Amino acid sequence: MCFSATASFTTAGVTGVIGVIALSRISRPREFMLATMPILFAIQQSIEGLLWLNLPLAPDGPVAPTLTLMFLLLAEVFWPVYVPLMMLLVEPDERRRRLMLPWFGVGVGVATYLLWGILAGPHEARIVSGHIVYVTEHQFPYGVGLAYLAATCLPLLLSTNRAVLVLGVTVLTGCVTAYAFYWDSFVSVWCFFGAAASAVILFHFEHIRRRRLQLGV
Repeated sequence: MCFSATASFTTAGVTGVIGVIALSRISRPREFMLATMPILFAIQQSIEGLLWLNLPLAPDGPVAPTLTLMFLLLAEVFWPVYVPLMMLLVEPDERRRRLMLPWFGVGVGVATYLLWGILAGPHEARIVSGHIVYVTEHQFPYGVGLAYLAATCLPLLLSTNRAVLVLGVTVLTGCVTAYAFYWDSFVSVWCFFGAAASAVILFHFEHIRRRRLQLGV
C-alpha cells in the first residue's frame, strides 16, 4: 500500500483471511474466481510490503526489480483480464453477460499493451513522499488508462447482484480518488482500495450462505 510496510502486511493479512473464508462459502465452481479475489489482493499487498522493506536497504539489488515486476504484472496486466472474465462466469443473467463480453476484449487489449510497456523498457519502484511510485520508461496515454478503468469497473457495475454492484462502486471510487489525488502512485493506491473492497465479497458470500440455510438448500 502507499503508506508503510506495516499497512501493506496488515491489509494483506486481513484480505487473505477474508479470501479463505469466502472460499469456504462457495457452492458452485463459477464462484471460485470471485471468492479468490481477496487472496490475490493479499498476495499483491504482500509484494508491496516486501518492497517497503527492501527499497531503503538495497534499491539497486536484485530483489527490488523482481518484486516491482511482480507487482506491475498483477496490477496492470492481470486485473483487466481477470475481472471481466470473473464476471462472465459468475453473472447469471445472459443479457448482462453479453454486455460484459466486449469489456473482456478491452481488458485483454489493455493488458497486452501494458505488458509490452513493462517488458519493453526498464521499470523501478521508488519511495516518494510516503508512497511507492512505480516508474516505467513507457508512459501510456490517457485513453489506455480509461480503457483499463472500463475493463476493471464496468463488468462489476453491470452485475445483477447488489453486492457485486457495491464492489464495482467501491473499486470505481478508489480508481477516481487515486487518479485525482495520487496520480504518481495511482497503481499502488488503486490496489489498496481494491483490497479494501474484499469485505464486500465476504458479505456477498455470507449473505448467500445464510439465505441458503434459511431455505434449507
